[in-house]
Amino acid sequence: MFESLTDRLNRTLKNISGQGRITEDNIKDTLREVRTALLEADVALSVVKDFTSKVKEKALGVEVNTSLTPGQQFVSIVHQQLVDTMGSTNSELNIAHQPPAVILLAGLQGAGKTTSAAKLALYIKERLKKNVLMCSVDTYRPAAIDQLHTLAKEIGVDSYPSDPTSTPQQIAKDALAEAKRRFIDVLIIDTAGRLAVDEDMMREVQELHQICEPTETMFVVDAMTGQDAANTAKAFADALPLTGVILTKADGDARGGAALSVRQITGKPIKFIGLGEKVVPLDPFHPDRIASRILGMGDVLSLVETLQNNADKEKADRLAAKIKKGETFDLNDFLEQIHEMKKMGGISELLTKLPGGEKLMAQAGSTFGDKQLSHVEAIIYSMTPKERAHPEIIKGSRKKRIANGCGLEVQEVNRLLKQFETMQKVMKKMKGGKGMRGMMNAMRGMAGMRNMFGGGGGGMPPMGGFRR
Repeated sequence: MFESLTDRLNRTLKNISGQGRITEDNIKDTLREVRTALLEADVALSVVKDFTSKVKEKALGVEVNTSLTPGQQFVSIVHQQLVDTMGSTNSELNIAHQPPAVILLAGLQGAGKTTSAAKLALYIKERLKKNVLMCSVDTYRPAAIDQLHTLAKEIGVDSYPSDPTSTPQQIAKDALAEAKRRFIDVLIIDTAGRLAVDEDMMREVQELHQICEPTETMFVVDAMTGQDAANTAKAFADALPLTGVILTKADGDARGGAALSVRQITGKPIKFIGLGEKVVPLDPFHPDRIASRILGMGDVLSLVETLQNNADKEKADRLAAKIKKGETFDLNDFLEQIHEMKKMGGISELLTKLPGGEKLMAQAGSTFGDKQLSHVEAIIYSMTPKERAHPEIIKGSRKKRIANGCGLEVQEVNRLLKQFETMQKVMKKMKGGKGMRGMMNAMRGMAGMRNMFGGGGGGMPPMGGFRR
């Protein structure tokens, strides 16, 4: 997300970085470029006008900080305005209510409401430690109720057995009664959508709102719809007392216009951002962190939180102890680290949170990504237990057998083994290191993360090394 906007803004802001002071003349062209970058990112015109106007006003009226150059000061102003446009601070989920607290999800068909319901349920279960009941009142789409049951089972939460022959209003009443009877903390209601805003849908969701009296009424919107997302959000905000927005499929949108438009137009905070189709907990939306990502500064805080929330502490401790003792890091350990990485959303999701990570991914192109992680898994699974424990025995005939077993070329097996040798060297450098300090010291000596899949030296550090 934001790749095109990040690239354009970075090129634009470089033009002013060498200026001795900020004047109306030397920021005129820069502001014009910023305006163009935002419009190309599909940000609503009214938001673009307000954004550039406020940046100009602040830039010309500000006292330049003595510790910053005028160019740095201008970038700081742009960063702060991005934060203000998206809502200043993270708006937390409100479930402080006599159980059950009800969360009503509304939005158009295809926006990702059902998947978001599961991701939200997982967030509440794992992060907030509350029990959850999910309920679909979508009686129009035949597979909607079954999809919700399947997702609920996958994440280990309960789902209400909705009767597709009943009305959405009656299903909601029955689910609410069931949640009260079972002392459920949070009830998530997944409503039906339409291909476009219409009176019947709005009337139905308004009636459901009256029945459930939700503490949270969340508008779910597809980030890839761009400026249309803001217009649709406004229609829902006019019909319902929305409390927040869930922005879905953000990883599929290189522009980011929806994130910059929705809050400004509706006045409602973006509370969560969804990435990909994997059922992992939603990420809380932090405007300051997103602003940093837009300007290519990365989002290290979110990366650390992802590692802390998803890393298996027992496995991490076991690997750390093994490394500290100087024991051999083998392919079984390597495979375990890949599994940990995939739990966190994959390598692409982790890299987007590192400063320059998105640029790194763009440079590496097709040689770098989650597909290559799957290839690595397939190669290791094609090895015998002895080969995984002692990869040095893998020579010509074994390489051919392994390649045939996983349906890949011998060259890919060779590349993995070469990269694994680099990983072992990294592990030796970490001997005696403790936690993050040991990891960071090892990373300094690496040739570059992209080389893990693109050939050459270097490799990806093991995820288990990040300690809680």
